[in-house]
Amino acid sequence: MIAAKIGVFKGVFQSTVGNSLIFWRYIVVVYRGEKFSGYNKPKRTPKHPKKSHAVLAKKGDKIKLIRFGQQGVRGAGKNPKSKKDKARKKSYYARHNAQDSSPDKLSARYWSHKVKW
Repeated sequence: MIAAKIGVFKGVFQSTVGNSLIFWRYIVVVYRGEKFSGYNKPKRTPKHPKKSHAVLAKKGDKIKLIRFGQQGVRGAGKNPKSKKDKARKKSYYARHNAQDSSPDKLSARYWSHKVKW
């Protein structure tokens, strides 16, 4: 396994809105040239040819870049309303072994269930 270089940049932004001064704290994690707003925070990847989301997952000392979701396809959501969306969600969970109550945080299945479905 090749160790990738990880850069973590922290800082504070300052701006004025009206008469008040506002500070924002931010963290940017750069992993293999890709920027993330932190660990375990998924982001959309519209320019990726196949996958719709990416997350820099961290569990203990392990860090892994995970891409998940088919580009251009939306999930049925947490509370599907139409009969078609309910059937899509049921089929999706049947295909992806959803009965496992504790999927690993370093798996695409975990993030797909959490973000898209």
